[in-house]
Amino acid sequence: MSRWKKTSLTNIVVWFLDLGLLSFLIFDFGFENFKDFRQYKLIVLPLLLLALIAFNFYKFYKYRKDVDVNRSSRISLFILLILIVLEVIMILANYETSVVETFFNARYVIEYGLLFYFFIRLTFLLRKVYSLYFNPAILFVGSFAIIALAGTFLLLLPSATTHEISFTDALFTATSATAVTGLIVLDTAKDFTPFGQTVIMILFQIGGLGMLTFTSFFAYFFKSGASFKESLYMRDILGHDKLNSVMKTVMQIVAFSLILEGIGALFIYHSLAHIDSFKDRGFFAVFHAISAYCNAGFSLASEGLFDSGLRFNYYMQWVVMGLIVFGGLGYHIAYNVIQYLRKFVTNIFQKKERVFISRVINLNTKIVLYTTAILIAAGAVFFLFSEQNTNLVPHTTAFGKFTTAMFSSITSRTAGFNTVDMTNFTIPGLLFMIFLMWVGASPASTGGGIKTTTFALATLNVFAIARDKKYIEIGTRRIAIEAVHRAFAIISISLASIGMGILLLLIFNPEFSLIQIAFEVFSAFSTVGISMGITSQLSEYSKYVVILLMFFGRIGLLNLMIGLLKSVGKTDYTYPEENILIN
Repeated sequence: MSRWKKTSLTNIVVWFLDLGLLSFLIFDFGFENFKDFRQYKLIVLPLLLLALIAFNFYKFYKYRKDVDVNRSSRISLFILLILIVLEVIMILANYETSVVETFFNARYVIEYGLLFYFFIRLTFLLRKVYSLYFNPAILFVGSFAIIALAGTFLLLLPSATTHEISFTDALFTATSATAVTGLIVLDTAKDFTPFGQTVIMILFQIGGLGMLTFTSFFAYFFKSGASFKESLYMRDILGHDKLNSVMKTVMQIVAFSLILEGIGALFIYHSLAHIDSFKDRGFFAVFHAISAYCNAGFSLASEGLFDSGLRFNYYMQWVVMGLIVFGGLGYHIAYNVIQYLRKFVTNIFQKKERVFISRVINLNTKIVLYTTAILIAAGAVFFLFSEQNTNLVPHTTAFGKFTTAMFSSITSRTAGFNTVDMTNFTIPGLLFMIFLMWVGASPASTGGGIKTTTFALATLNVFAIARDKKYIEIGTRRIAIEAVHRAFAIISISLASIGMGILLLLIFNPEFSLIQIAFEVFSAFSTVGISMGITSQLSEYSKYVVILLMFFGRIGLLNLMIGLLKSVGKTDYTYPEENILIN
């Protein structure tokens, strides 16, 4: 009983400290324009730091036998002490008239470090929530809803925007970022401050990889492993086969994504060497690298990549295309290809002991790669012909025309960037772009749409039925009938959702044409983010329709239905079979 009381008292102290830290961070980051009240930092910040350090010291010594608590306390102490040392170094390096004045005039390491520290604390809280409720589909959906609502609150803070914005616009922006869509009702470059832009960037980073992925990553890193339930969650979400290696895969996904984004940011930074129109090239490069890899489509240029300084920057466009493709393929496909290449190279140098590699590339990877390549090539060729007298005219070289056509093909499949004026597209070009948006990226990736495998299975099933075959057969493999059923369920739900969205927007905004509305709805549901310029002009009701379309498009309505109905009506018996006339 005494142990329970001590634990409860410890938990209460933790809650108070976390609430104190949250209040400090909200006030410090969200109300920074109120200069007259900033001296509170001199008292609150040192006290908060001392309280956090003292409490972690207490936990470290009190619960030495508890491996999880001891490990997390030790790492927390290390982070807090490092932050203090770095803060002192930065203050001395930027010393002005006095230490206090220097401390007030700039936000250095410690406040951003505390923000990161709070995020880690939040992952621990979510980890406890996961242990109480075991339904991966509902948790997946709930995590996106929580991120979007938290982002809405942060974007409503005074320091997030250059002017006051409505709740609807904040919710729209936060949902668009979390769903990695990129549709905007406000100018990301002009209407949001660097703090607001950072919030948007964090939202689409978390939205692209998934909150559960980040939670599991930090919990696994700061504690001694993952629980059995966490492994089950991630196995279902990632579609992983082996339970014992799920958390290792989570670590690899986060590391792989951050490394690719870092490389992309360096290349983008280098591509801007001769452009002076952007103030902070470093932040611009990081923002666009993450946005491209996560297929988010957000840009710090008011006109997107159609900006006069970027539309002919083919070097940057190819970097962005590479990030989009890698993000749209997903870690599993990239890892499978890397496995094959590694063993292929090994066989070249080891002729005596060769590795058998014919089955290294699995069937899922082959379907994804072939479908992706066909869609990208088909889109590029189509746009080269359909836009010859419109969007390709300003590009005088063959390489420029090819790059622009290729970019339009790749970005249509859930990325949302634009290097051309979307209103200049021909009707055939718009219709083909709608098709590409609907198909989207690949499963377990950062992109949306019905997914390449869904489209491939539906197409192959047509030919299988025409040949009077019960199953789809590819090479020496047979596709599970459950996968085909799921593919057609996803297609039916997507078309029903898109149809309803088009109908509602036509009612709420009758001034827009059918092609404009259809383009907007397909873009929202497939989490693409390209628009014919009507997003900011939508009515209040239409904005909420688009918000729902973006949210359901990202999480997948089928996932939500499975989470709600999976345990309903489960039976161990079967009824007699009867045929239904279809044709």
